[in-house]
Amino acid sequence: MEYGDGFVSKEHRDLARSASESADPLSVSPLQISIHPKSANSRNSPTYGHPEKGGSGGRGTWGGLLEVDDSHSLDPNDPNLDSNENATIIVEEYFATDDIVSTANELRELEMSGYHYYFVKKLVSMAMDRDDKEKEMAAVLLSSLYADIIDPPQVYRGFCKLLEAADDLIVDIPDTVDVLALFIARAVVDDMLPPAFLKKQMAALPEDSKGVDVIKRAEKGYLAAPHHAEIIERRWGGGMQKTVEDVKAKIDNLLREYVVSGDKKEACRCIKDLKVPFFHHEIVKRTLIMAMERKQAEGRLLDLLKEASEEGLINSSQTSKGFGRMIDSVDDLSLDIPNAGRILQSLISKAASEGWLSASSLKSLVPTPRKGSLQDDSAKIFKLKAQSIIQEYFLSGDISEVGSCLGSENNAFSAELNAIFIKRLITLAMDRKNREKEMASVLLSSLCFPSDDAVIGFIMLIESADDTALDNPVVVEDLAMFLARAVVDESSLKARLSGERILRCWGGGGTGSPGWAIEDVKDKVGRLLEEFESGGDIREACRCIKELSMPFFHHEVVKKTLVAIIEKKNEKLWGLLDQCFSSGLITTYQMMKGFGRVAESLEDLVLDVPDAEKQFTQHVERAKLAGWLDSSFCLTKPGPARA
Repeated sequence: MEYGDGFVSKEHRDLARSASESADPLSVSPLQISIHPKSANSRNSPTYGHPEKGGSGGRGTWGGLLEVDDSHSLDPNDPNLDSNENATIIVEEYFATDDIVSTANELRELEMSGYHYYFVKKLVSMAMDRDDKEKEMAAVLLSSLYADIIDPPQVYRGFCKLLEAADDLIVDIPDTVDVLALFIARAVVDDMLPPAFLKKQMAALPEDSKGVDVIKRAEKGYLAAPHHAEIIERRWGGGMQKTVEDVKAKIDNLLREYVVSGDKKEACRCIKDLKVPFFHHEIVKRTLIMAMERKQAEGRLLDLLKEASEEGLINSSQTSKGFGRMIDSVDDLSLDIPNAGRILQSLISKAASEGWLSASSLKSLVPTPRKGSLQDDSAKIFKLKAQSIIQEYFLSGDISEVGSCLGSENNAFSAELNAIFIKRLITLAMDRKNREKEMASVLLSSLCFPSDDAVIGFIMLIESADDTALDNPVVVEDLAMFLARAVVDESSLKARLSGERILRCWGGGGTGSPGWAIEDVKDKVGRLLEEFESGGDIREACRCIKELSMPFFHHEVVKKTLVAIIEKKNEKLWGLLDQCFSSGLITTYQMMKGFGRVAESLEDLVLDVPDAEKQFTQHVERAKLAGWLDSSFCLTKPGPARA
């Protein structure tokens, strides 16, 4: 067996472990790495395991990014290192905890980014021999760590190693060909592997190897199938994850029940059942807010956090992050909770004195004098916070949370800070997959920055394009598409011919088709409302809205539904809007935009429905009570009818 990729025979591993156990534990480091030239047993082809030169390009063409130096590898004869054991421990812990954040931190702390390909190989090979739950967890973890923690070339190389090892894997995993093919297809669908990966590996592998069978199965059995993306993503139970709003609602419910019952074991069981360990900071945050609002329940709520911390249910990183988010939002809290800063400081002191919070890891609640330029320091701090906000958004998809955090960090509505946020958002998105690019465009449209601020942000992006091109060779194409999309989202009807293509440039309009024109989408919305009115199921209607894959256009759903309610006085349609909002399908911003568009068209609507304005005013108040609309929303006198 070759040892170039970190594999060590069982006999050798036993000898190595025996040697390390007999050595002075203080004299060696378990993470020490010895480097030696690549074994002569390696493949003769100079491009084996890499894309061929000449195919460079970046995320679109996958060339230069994937050229990796394979001239060094781990030395299996070094008794101070057992990479197989390190990777196994991290993967086992992840399968046990489902904690993406902790896994990312462990990989980062190892400081072995040049060997992440081996982690990719180990993660997938271990998941292949387990249930669908672990297979889906492995796919989600890879997608979450891609680019941020594990560099694209390391992912590419990891899958190359898996294909090379297919003949060995099939000895213990009989369905290796099918399962590994599905992992590769999933990586292609998730934009982690380029489609060209299949062709290049087909040419590099021996014709009679199982790796070739895997590639054929991935290409013809999965990627060539109709609606393959949806099928692949749901094969192991994916695509049905909880929404962030659902989880937040469940957290609030379990906390309210705990305050009444005081049953810590039951509360901890409910926290565990949520199965969102990477989101436990939200539990900490919401528990602290409730403790600040309900002084009589403070002791009981802190006891719950202490119990969860001591039992290892909520780890120290999530606890610190929860307290940190409270510190960041203390100014906003002060508007509703008098002396919020003083109360929070008291809670921090109590938690630290009881030993379940490391207060030294938190920033001070008391502002410290700054040296140098206040403007420069503020911008630098804001950039760091903006990056954190954006990265969390890419994980959660929670637009309202971004708005809240951004309002807290830029409460003076500084045009300069708005521009910095826009630049940072697009810069981070350009280095990621189409999913994040689409999310960035949706967020940019939803936050409604002043036009002048957006212009400054894009000017900053254009001015820094030369530097960005060093890391992203296709920056010109990406930035041009973002700029065009920003124009289209601002006034899509005025730029229809270009808008129809740009609106779906990163997946808007459905993944199983080349996309729909704006008029097609409007027609589909109208027909699904008609079907729902004539006896359709509310879940089916919500599914159809979701499958439009155009969340930035949901205001059209709101508008058409409201108009139908006013014209037909159909209460069932109101129930559809309520379901869409409560499930998180339609956001507050899209609701307000939809109601606003109806307000603009009231003058025309009154010609057909005389009491339209009266009805609409009642619906606005009803929507405010239901939480759909912000209290700032008001019915202004409609202007001239649109042509």
